Amino acid sequence: MAANDIKVSIVMGSDSDMPVMSKAADILEELGIGYEMNIISAHREPEEFFTYAKEAEGRGIKVIIAGAGMAAHLPGMCAAIFPLPVIGIPMGGGALGGEDALYSIVQMPSGIPVATVAIGGGANAALLAARMLAISDDKLRDKLVAYKEGLKDQVVAKDKKLKEVGYKNYTK
Repeated sequence: MAANDIKVSIVMGSDSDMPVMSKAADILEELGIGYEMNIISAHREPEEFFTYAKEAEGRGIKVIIAGAGMAAHLPGMCAAIFPLPVIGIPMGGGALGGEDALYSIVQMPSGIPVATVAIGGGANAALLAARMLAISDDKLRDKLVAYKEGLKDQVVAKDKKLKEVGYKNYTK
């Protein structure tokens, strides 16, 4: 994918976040949205982080999806530097099961908004980014409508299976 086709940056502070962040990448790929993926620690390599966040817009990034656990500084720090939308994904785990990260991301100070999805919500973060980009992209909007229809089709198929095999045999 050409550099000018990359619209979303997925960033995480640790490779332990990869199972969640890969769900975001999968959705972006399915929708044909160019993305980059980075492991950058705002705490352990602050200079590299500041360079990343300051240069993101110049690289054509329109939305940052930032995953973080515990104190969850990565999404907020991205939002403090990057002038366009940031979506935070709180990571589960840790002593508080991800609630600490959730609260850290949603409790940003006035003037530094971070959109936030559920704990471990990688797929929804990508879908939210896609919706933001679709505001000015009718082809992407059509892909999102088709994606939603696909979700409906999945539910209809599951209901049909339930009616055919009954609840006792549904998961066998």
